[in-house]
Amino acid sequence: MASKSTGNKVASTAGRTLASPNASKIQHSLAGSALAQSGTAKTTSKAMETKASAALKSGTSSATTRTLAASVVAQSKLKP
Repeated sequence: MASKSTGNKVASTAGRTLASPNASKIQHSLAGSALAQSGTAKTTSKAMETKASAALKSGTSSATTRTLAASVVAQSKLKP
């Protein structure tokens, strides 16, 4: 089980993303997941892990999307 939690820098990015009306649906989804895991031992669900993985594999994802996705994947329940 993952023992990591979202760091302050990513949590701040997630908060700004959730407050932004210009953020994409996937960014809002990833930001919500990352923020929910901030300061807790919660881990990423399989569905969210799949979304985050797809965002990381996409060549068109923005830097913000990749940052949030990486944090979500890093807290996955699955072993690498």
